[in-house]
Amino acid sequence: MEWDAPAIVLDARPFGEGDAIATVMTEAQGAHRGLARGGTGRRGAGTWQPGNLVQVRWVGRTADQLGSFSAELVHPAAALAMDDPLQLAMLSAACAVAEGALPERESHPRVFAGLLALIARLSTGAPLLAGLIRWEAELLAELGYGLDLSSCPVTGASTGLAWVSPRTGRAISDEAAGPWRSRLLPLPSLLTRESNSDGDAAQWRDGLRLTGHFLARDVFGLRHRPLPQARQALYERVTQMGETDSDA
Repeated sequence: MEWDAPAIVLDARPFGEGDAIATVMTEAQGAHRGLARGGTGRRGAGTWQPGNLVQVRWVGRTADQLGSFSAELVHPAAALAMDDPLQLAMLSAACAVAEGALPERESHPRVFAGLLALIARLSTGAPLLAGLIRWEAELLAELGYGLDLSSCPVTGASTGLAWVSPRTGRAISDEAAGPWRSRLLPLPSLLTRESNSDGDAAQWRDGLRLTGHFLARDVFGLRHRPLPQARQALYERVTQMGETDSDA
């Protein structure tokens, strides 16, 4: 059994002497693990960095075997992000979320395409946090936990949506929120149909808090695991950015 495809490296963990257990994501195979020989060695470590785009070949005796990978580096996204701590934090968070959230060997082409698009924009200097938040919302939808941000269930309004119920994932208008605002999650406009804006640090914080809540509860929580540390670190970094902006 074998296949060959473009892939995103999601994770690579040391295994034995110089090898790694790597997780990659492809359009057709989804998240897929395999043994990367030499994956932590001097020559292989640079290839198997999370976020890198590779042309990977998997070979196994049977379809359900761990099998082994060989790969050729196509785009060194991890190295390109090294000089920008925020971009590196975003790349690490996205790969960690995908690696932990996606069922193994289950195809999710939209999730793959969305993550690929984010990685492709890393070196352009474009604002990527809004894209990451939208990608996480799409990931939730792909896994069956999509947010319903179309209209308020109380008023029926499709505009003026400002909050999300942490229980149901449905948008709530500011009018309907009333005294329950403190129990609701802020809905950043970058996730609504009314805005094409990529937002600011405060909206990025609110967006990461929103998608993080449902990822933690519905995806990682069901597996009795916390949100990945890289994802938590990104939220903390963005929160600090917002505090700095408000003090300026």
